[in-house]
Amino acid sequence: MDLTEHTFDALVVGGGIAGLQAALDLADQGHRTAIIEKDASIGGKMIRLSKVFPTLDCASCITTPKMAAAAHHGAITLFTCCDLNAVAREDAGFVADVTQQPRYVDVDKCIGCRKCEYACPVLVEDAEQGGFSGRKAIRIPFSNAIPQKAVLDVENCMLCGKCASVCPTGAVVYDQKPEPLRIRAGAVVLATGFELTPIEDKRQYGSGEIPNVVSSMQMERLLAPHGPYGRVLRPSDGKVPDSIAYVQCAGSRDASMGVSYCSRVCCMYAIKQAMLLSGSLPLADITIYYMDIRAFGKNYEQFYQNAKAMGIEFVKAKVARLDPGEDGAVAVRFEDQSGEGVSTREHDLVVLSMGMLPGWQPGEACSVSTASDGFVRTIRPKMAPSLTDVDGVFVAGVAAGPKDIVDTITEAGGAAMEAAKYLAAHAARNQAQGRTQGRTQGQEATNG
Repeated sequence: MDLTEHTFDALVVGGGIAGLQAALDLADQGHRTAIIEKDASIGGKMIRLSKVFPTLDCASCITTPKMAAAAHHGAITLFTCCDLNAVAREDAGFVADVTQQPRYVDVDKCIGCRKCEYACPVLVEDAEQGGFSGRKAIRIPFSNAIPQKAVLDVENCMLCGKCASVCPTGAVVYDQKPEPLRIRAGAVVLATGFELTPIEDKRQYGSGEIPNVVSSMQMERLLAPHGPYGRVLRPSDGKVPDSIAYVQCAGSRDASMGVSYCSRVCCMYAIKQAMLLSGSLPLADITIYYMDIRAFGKNYEQFYQNAKAMGIEFVKAKVARLDPGEDGAVAVRFEDQSGEGVSTREHDLVVLSMGMLPGWQPGEACSVSTASDGFVRTIRPKMAPSLTDVDGVFVAGVAAGPKDIVDTITEAGGAAMEAAKYLAAHAARNQAQGRTQGRTQGQEATNG
């Protein structure tokens, strides 16, 4: 298979909010920029959220314009469904070996009409909706996905041919193969984001097998206006929950899970979700079991105090275990740190505040080093938090460590600035070398 090569000024790895911000800042300065994203759509985790703290602004309303701006920017090229295999220095820049995974749809022909999705008879669990609803084997990933191109889940497709028969442009390609790409760039920005600690890894909390114990990202989908049910319902039986509990530090500050660090955002997103639940279910009792509340940012402490004023109960306790209760309830066994000792309460729905893990670890694929927590190591975290130990490779957002959206966007802008400075300095050196070589050749001609 022929190797396709592309050349850009900058390469941004990751199409979440950090990658989009960095790419837009670079492109607005005239630098031709490529974004490679492993998912079928850009937008990252933020486009999957309901609202953001502490302003409770719509997450989609913030992210979608940036997605559209990147997609329509003349200096930005998007590569979705791509795996980064390796990044290496070559001459004055970098070369990235990328694999374009098949969508089994020709993106140049697909017009996003969704006729293939409507015709598909296969219904499987939709991870985009937390697994609470179904999707077709071929579909547009979600309503505001960019690009608005279909993608076929080949593992669940039964090759009935209905999608291909209704496609008006003949875009379905069942035998599409992975394609190797080579991208050359003068600078690289790593914005590879995060993954949540797996709910299945916490054996004390049911290993993901208790029906009404959900992760924080699943609760985001339940709260979203375009979520699976249109309102907050208990997954096991569709009941409106009368009692909801949050278990903090379910995936952070826990050596048994290999995550000894604080993920920084868990307290705040739990408070945000609790406030949203209080608004949508005003009669529900909402309890947050916490070890420490870490409200560290601007107006975060007031956000926490507002939640308490709304009647949300905060219990300083370490939750020891979760067990199935009666009628679908979840029994929460905890040790109350106020001196009440060991207690057990039952709740209709329990949300585990999962922590952050690196979304991608460079390993042998990239020569940047990582810290003991697995995130990309920065050499000047206080003065220039986007600098890595490889000249010309920069890092933005949660790829360098847990942080909230505000800090992520700020650091993405900083990474773009550092990358632009690096590109400008490199161009100046090349021009100076060119002038020096020109003078040398001129002198040799005169002497000859």
